[in-house]
Amino acid sequence: MLTLKNITKRFPGVLALDDVSIEVRPNEIVGLIGENGAGKSTLMKLLTGSYRQDTGEITLNGKPLAIRNPRDATSKGIAMVYQEQSILPNLTVAENLFLGREQAFVTLGRINWTKLKRAAVAELATVRLDIDPLTYCEDLSFGQRQMVELAKALSLASRAGSMPVILLDEPTSVLEAAEIEILFRLVRELKSRASFVFVSHRLDELLSLSDRVYVMKDGKVVSEMASADASVGRLHELMVGRTMDGQYYREALQKPCSNTVALSVRNASLGYALKDVSFEVHAGEVFGVAGVVGSGREELCRVLAGLESLDAGEVCVGTTRLKPQANHAVALGIGYVPRERKIEGLVTEMTVAENLTLPRLGAVSRAGIVKKSRERGFANDWIARLHIKTPGPDASCRNLSGGNQQKVVLAKWRFAGSRILVLDHPTRGLDVGAKEEVYQLIRELTAEGVAVVLTGDTLEEILGLSHRVMVMRDGRAQRILPCEVGRKPSQIEVVEHMV
Repeated sequence: MLTLKNITKRFPGVLALDDVSIEVRPNEIVGLIGENGAGKSTLMKLLTGSYRQDTGEITLNGKPLAIRNPRDATSKGIAMVYQEQSILPNLTVAENLFLGREQAFVTLGRINWTKLKRAAVAELATVRLDIDPLTYCEDLSFGQRQMVELAKALSLASRAGSMPVILLDEPTSVLEAAEIEILFRLVRELKSRASFVFVSHRLDELLSLSDRVYVMKDGKVVSEMASADASVGRLHELMVGRTMDGQYYREALQKPCSNTVALSVRNASLGYALKDVSFEVHAGEVFGVAGVVGSGREELCRVLAGLESLDAGEVCVGTTRLKPQANHAVALGIGYVPRERKIEGLVTEMTVAENLTLPRLGAVSRAGIVKKSRERGFANDWIARLHIKTPGPDASCRNLSGGNQQKVVLAKWRFAGSRILVLDHPTRGLDVGAKEEVYQLIRELTAEGVAVVLTGDTLEEILGLSHRVMVMRDGRAQRILPCEVGRKPSQIEVVEHMV
């Protein structure tokens, strides 16, 4: 139905797509995987009209297809559900569903809200979402917003009059297991009326949902196979050029931590999110925080970063009490890697060098003026040390892959000399190769005496990396479990205290 043939796309200094050919058949779910920087995002942007290919041809139902812009893409039946979500939180569900198409509901210059609501109910029914369409999107859970995104994409693409193609970009990256199950069941149901391209770094999920899988590496398609013939190990090897071994989390590098307390939390309470939480983190320790969404783990990370003010209790670095101010946290040596790196972790319009040196401008300034040559020098050093794939220090962070953006965030705090790192889902949206590099970096940091507070992407990740794990439920610390090498608790032991 949809074919990309011999597609090539170049950017200054980068060959993003190199003679790529892919096809999507009717009523099919096609999986697309590859390391960050493999070309997946560029391919998706070609299909949604954000980019145009340099050479090659795209055809839809056997006819050549020229996609001028995103609106043109949806008019031809191609729509995307974005990982970062594209709905506007300060508008209602109904307004988001019909954004740009309000004219159909206007009478005498005014929106007919009854008609709009009725149409929105019908669209939400296609994704089995039973909510009031006049609810503001900021009041929805992440999973509900994801369903609204899917309903919006289906609504837009279905207007083309032919079978739509829905592009799913990391749709499960921050969903809980129950929400993922609902989403997958829905996508399987919708296969009867649409085709899907499913981009994911979670290889087990990709194999369970997809009919076929394309593997990309360095801008090329290196393999295409039926999901039934693939395995997680085989896909990993094709993506990164090596097999997945037992040292994925670098457990052999986990050394006993210091007796020195780097960070202490005493009787922390914050609304319904945190209730009398106390713990200590030692220098050189990875302190994991496990819990379901709503357990308080995300709010705890923001408290440690100085972004939330406690109702009671305190956070101390050494003997100094942390103020609820981000700049005070930075001054005390706390670095924060947020789950939303594009929103809170980076200034995407600034260059790699500018982002990397931002927390410590004094090191690259003289008399209040930034010395660009000095800034670039430091940036080049960290680009080399962390293997950041970028055309150079003056490249915009917006144009980097997700994995390389995350490396810039981590490099920023290493350059700043942070002795405590709060990592909130640091591998969210990263491929397995980039994850391994982050795990290696975490081990290197703890070897240097850096204390790490980690809320991981999966329970397996938290257990694999941590020296100890604090299990949270309903805002309370239920148990702190030791995670010694060779004596890690099972996931079942942890889940018993989570739910």
